[in-house]
Amino acid sequence: MKALLLWWLTATFALAAPKPNILWLVAEDMGPAMGCYGQKEVSTPNLDRLAADGVRYTRAYATAPVCSASRSAFMTGMYQITIGAQNHRSHRDDGYQVPAGVKPIPEWMHEAGYFTANLVNLPPALGFRGTGKTDWNFTPPAQPFESKSWNDLAAHQPFFAQINFQETHRDFHAPKHADPAKIELPLYYPDHPVTRDDYAAYLDAATELDRKVGLILEQLEKDGLAENTVVVFMADHGEVMVRGKQFCYEEGLHIPLIIRWPKGLEAPERFQKGTVSERFIEAIDLAPTFLALARAEVPKKMEGRVFLGAQAAAPRKMVFGARDRCDETVFRFRTVRDARFRYIRNFTPDRPFLQANRYKEKQYPVWTLLPKLFAEGKLTSAQAALCSPTMPPEELYDLQADPHEIKNLAGDPAFAADLTRLRGAVEKWIEQTNDQGRELEPEWLAKAQGATNPKAAGK
Repeated sequence: MKALLLWWLTATFALAAPKPNILWLVAEDMGPAMGCYGQKEVSTPNLDRLAADGVRYTRAYATAPVCSASRSAFMTGMYQITIGAQNHRSHRDDGYQVPAGVKPIPEWMHEAGYFTANLVNLPPALGFRGTGKTDWNFTPPAQPFESKSWNDLAAHQPFFAQINFQETHRDFHAPKHADPAKIELPLYYPDHPVTRDDYAAYLDAATELDRKVGLILEQLEKDGLAENTVVVFMADHGEVMVRGKQFCYEEGLHIPLIIRWPKGLEAPERFQKGTVSERFIEAIDLAPTFLALARAEVPKKMEGRVFLGAQAAAPRKMVFGARDRCDETVFRFRTVRDARFRYIRNFTPDRPFLQANRYKEKQYPVWTLLPKLFAEGKLTSAQAALCSPTMPPEELYDLQADPHEIKNLAGDPAFAADLTRLRGAVEKWIEQTNDQGRELEPEWLAKAQGATNPKAAGK
């Protein structure tokens, strides 16, 4: 009888306890370029403080290295290849709907009693606005969010809101801070003034982003919302560099993730303030996790996994990713990484890494620098690999011994077992997700996006 009474009291208290407000702060095109992640020549005191007050995840990954595919995934809790949202900026005017039972998280949160907002209109004193970015590769509901105004939050609690930040997306426009001469460049980029200036500009953008995040956190305090608002900082995918965005190396998929639980509410299980977690997280895990923390039912169809609270699933042993057509450029990559290795399967190996892409040719100075230095014989073997006329069909990297992913072990007999194991994991994932990218877009559709390569698409 006592046990039954205790259960009833616990359940009653849980139902009566206030639900947390939830605020997602989403950066664009940003790897873990922050002081708390060990990045030098960047100033991120606000994000570092957020990490000290919360949990910093060191193994968080987007499922796509480009914004629209990644956002389509993490906002639904589904892999983009499952829901047919894998091609960048696709289905913008054809009325395409996600499969039945799949919805963006603001719809689920609204049904759970949450007020939803994609914040654009911020307090004027902050001096900036949110971008309001959604960028989904499907036709969204007529009104996926209920508001775009910060001023609506205090009167509509609990709320699920997000603010999107543009700073780390090209082109950069932040005040100068980093010293290009002091930057530690990855080994696959040429040590050249153009490279150093470009990377410094990226770090400066991260510094400016941090300043704006600090203003948001101050505003939460001023408005009396900090005590019951969970703050999440993340990026939509990895860093906006030549080997980062749109590619399936660590640079393209590894993202920062920080979660701060409010002081005024009891923290969930598996959350300990001021800690660092090496648990593998896929960005699609955020939607089910925050539905669970909002005490809403997590749709069984969701492919993301709850990683906090009583409903937390067992930790992932692997994380997956995919890249399909981006702008006019057609590649098809599928990838998996575990605690030690990253494996990449390239289904379009006949194409060069530097395949024509107008966006990158215009916005990435190192993209056009590489072929010039290659022609002059001024690149190392690691740097020259980016200028190869083709790409290997398989890549395998030992991230412990080779964190820059330079030495491809796919043909090394000593790693044959690991190659077979991870190849099998990718093949299984393709089947389990009913990968909608197994057939490339029709040639006419790829051409409509600007593709000119006759091999750009299937028929």
